Amino acid sequence: MARLSRAQTQERTRAKVLAAARDEFAARGFRDAKIDGIAERAELTRGAVYSNFPGKRALYFAVLADLAERAPGPSHPEPGLTTREALRAFARAWVARLPLATSDEHGPARLGVDLLHEVLADERTRRPFAQLMKLDAILLGLALERLAPPGTGRLVRVAEIALTTLHGAGQMAAAAPGFVEPFDIVDACERLADLDLGDRWPPPHVTWVPAARPADEPWSPPSATDAIRGEPARLTGDGVVAVLGLHRLSAAEEAVRAAPPGAGVTAVLVTGDPGELAPLARLAVADLCGCLRPAFPRSAWPRLQVVYDESGALAAAAGVAAVSDGTEVAVRVESGRIVARAEGLGAVHAAASAVVRSPSP
Repeated sequence: MARLSRAQTQERTRAKVLAAARDEFAARGFRDAKIDGIAERAELTRGAVYSNFPGKRALYFAVLADLAERAPGPSHPEPGLTTREALRAFARAWVARLPLATSDEHGPARLGVDLLHEVLADERTRRPFAQLMKLDAILLGLALERLAPPGTGRLVRVAEIALTTLHGAGQMAAAAPGFVEPFDIVDACERLADLDLGDRWPPPHVTWVPAARPADEPWSPPSATDAIRGEPARLTGDGVVAVLGLHRLSAAEEAVRAAPPGAGVTAVLVTGDPGELAPLARLAVADLCGCLRPAFPRSAWPRLQVVYDESGALAAAAGVAAVSDGTEVAVRVESGRIVARAEGLGAVHAAASAVVRSPSP
């Protein structure tokens, strides 16, 4: 038998820890779960657990993210062809995974009941989580807009209300099993599609948006996966690449709104705390996409690509040497080269809206 490489051994150990943590959280709940119990289940030392995850909360986020990313979609999805149909299908997929009154108290359906409490426990998680919810609403709103009649306008605020309703239903299902009537939630979300909230996208004020600087640099991005589609990201074509820390995720909408028609738009998510916040980001996006993909036809999926960059390799390819949760850097790519870049608050809009000249061949 071929000897495993160090990377393969680390990956196998990480998988054992995740599986053991999932069993421990399911059996004991997050609060009563112990790192020693996880280590015993994995047949590893306590140190081996900590060498892969910085703490119990990071492990909890990673377990939930792994489950969300692996969750199977509906057997026979019927995507909606109108905003009402799609929002109804999205809500139906969402409530289908809520814990029911008959669910096993320690079963997988209840694994996530402590998520919000753990998010609220620390400002370091609250602020990124708020921006992750903004990103979810942007993705859902963009998808709704692609099904809406011409002239409908922005639907991100409708998406925010729908997600608020669905997250609230999840909390009530956990706190008061049997109280929530899933079909009522689905009906309510469907009717949100008809709301006219006067939603308009206000572009950043030109007086404080930094101007994008012309550039002529090579663009050789590493391979990456688009979390929206679950397939290799398209990174070599013309478009905008925005490197965003988890405090700046709402800026992704600026790239979509301001980029030229047909240009690719990619949000590269980075964080100064990849051990704990990276799995939280994966969880938030996977939860959203697990309901969006079966509810919307592929032609209506958001134009935006979302890529996780825990290693910083993609950020480095864009010329970002160090990242934090406040990072906002954007580059314009044309003909395989970076032709403009901007950094700081408003950088995404600046790079997306910049008038640039393609580099000479």
